Amino acid sequence: MQGTVLTEAELALEVNGAGKQKSDIRMLIWDLREIIADLSLFYHLQPGDIIFTGTPEGVGAVQPGDRITGHVAGVGEIALQIGPAE
Repeated sequence: MQGTVLTEAELALEVNGAGKQKSDIRMLIWDLREIIADLSLFYHLQPGDIIFTGTPEGVGAVQPGDRITGHVAGVGEIALQIGPAE
């Protein structure tokens, strides 16, 4: 997928196996090309960089021990577990 900018793709997030967020990148206020172009004015972006743009409905607090999984269809998946506060 390198070198391709998606115009539509499902994105989803689960906490402890329960669906919390599900949307499509088409719902972003600015499309990915605009976001990348604007950020490139201020930052040297590299392959593998992650750009956080905000959140669709379903946002909520997480607790130590929670397992979070997410994906953007056609791009990849992420999984992490919330550790104890330091």
